[in-house]
Amino acid sequence: MSLLEQFKPEKDYFIGIDSDGCVFDTMEVKHKEFFCPNTVKHFGLFAIAKYVRETWDFVNLYSVTRGINRFPALIRVMDLLALKPEVLETGIALPDLEPLREWVSQETRLGNPAFSRHVEHHPHPALELVLRWTLAINEDIARWLRDTPPFTYARRSIEKISSVADAIVVSQTPLEALTREWKEHSIDRFVKAIAGQEQGTKSEHIAIAAAGKYPHDRILMIGDAPGDLKAATDNGALFFPVVPGHENGSWKTFHDEALDRFIAGTYRGEYEEKLIDEFRRSLPEKPPWSDQ
Repeated sequence: MSLLEQFKPEKDYFIGIDSDGCVFDTMEVKHKEFFCPNTVKHFGLFAIAKYVRETWDFVNLYSVTRGINRFPALIRVMDLLALKPEVLETGIALPDLEPLREWVSQETRLGNPAFSRHVEHHPHPALELVLRWTLAINEDIARWLRDTPPFTYARRSIEKISSVADAIVVSQTPLEALTREWKEHSIDRFVKAIAGQEQGTKSEHIAIAAAGKYPHDRILMIGDAPGDLKAATDNGALFFPVVPGHENGSWKTFHDEALDRFIAGTYRGEYEEKLIDEFRRSLPEKPPWSDQ
């Protein structure tokens, strides 16, 4: 039985908290300094590096797919690059991701352990290249990324949460990185569990840990990406958005008023809808350079 399956309520309320880009100001640095450079390097895309960076940032940081798992993100980036006239004009060959696309369509635990097992049992040059890419990203982040503290009001809010609700980390970041980052800044003591990509999707995290254990109006997901909103919606839970570019201000709103509304039972309705509308406006669906 997994840690989430064993999870038992101690308080009357449950709050799931995303990590990268939500609690920690690490999302941009991870994508711009580790994910994208490794994508250019491992797939030999130096000739179109400018367009790879532009597309990678849009998919992972500045659009409705913000926060998407790395494997479908890689597929989405290559699909968009294949539509860019500037890329087509170079004649450069984009990587064959059909074997990866097939795996992503069938697997929910989109982490390196599951992918490594799949490659071991279904060896394919295209999959082996993706495996080297994803392992290199983790190795580089573990080696280099340090001293990226939580947003000021995120820390204050998480401490406040711990006094009134059972909280867990709900993330698609690898568990090793999550555990290291939360421990490094001494905020792991405020949550009851840390769930990463190895434990399934965010929707699955909430379903396993909270569904049937708390009333719907007493389950809240905090996140900075549409995937976090989906995880809440899938479980009939409430959602508090941390707006990209306004993270600390969002957390201050949560600390000063939204958490109290959640506990008082006055969060759902007009108040929540207004916050979600603002959040949705911050993340476009289409890239600025295309109608695709």
